[in-house]
Amino acid sequence: MLFALGACASSGSEYPSLSIRDSERTEGTFESPEPKRLDVPPVEVDLTGGLDARLDSLVTAAREAHAEFNRIEPGARQLVDAASGSEVASDRWAAAQVALAELDSARSRAAVPLADLDALYTANRVAADDIGKIDIARRTVIAMVREEDAVLAALRGSIR
Repeated sequence: MLFALGACASSGSEYPSLSIRDSERTEGTFESPEPKRLDVPPVEVDLTGGLDARLDSLVTAAREAHAEFNRIEPGARQLVDAASGSEVASDRWAAAQVALAELDSARSRAAVPLADLDALYTANRVAADDIGKIDIARRTVIAMVREEDAVLAALRGSIR
């Protein structure tokens, strides 16, 4: 190891110079490229009757879908409980899967108004408009969809 260090410290001319070579020299100036402009297309939102009316109709549609979900959930729960421990593709398992699909469908009907609320929220946020009322409606629907997601996850977890 000491011999290697000695070679680095020697003053012999057998090693190349570490000074800048002509080909490494640069001249001139470099300019930054022109930044690209972000082109955000306008979001078309149906506000027939005004924002308050649209928010009310979306929350009402979500509540109706949530009520349908809550109406069919006990029957689905019974079918899932009956299928618990049964073999995959048995009649009980298949009936439980159909019931879960029906619950999924009701959950999807609640998620459609949520998508519209998300579009309203985004459009108003981009336009720097007030999002207070939209946010309240959106949170209301999100709470319903989360509740439905929790029910579906629990039911799916009890049947494989």
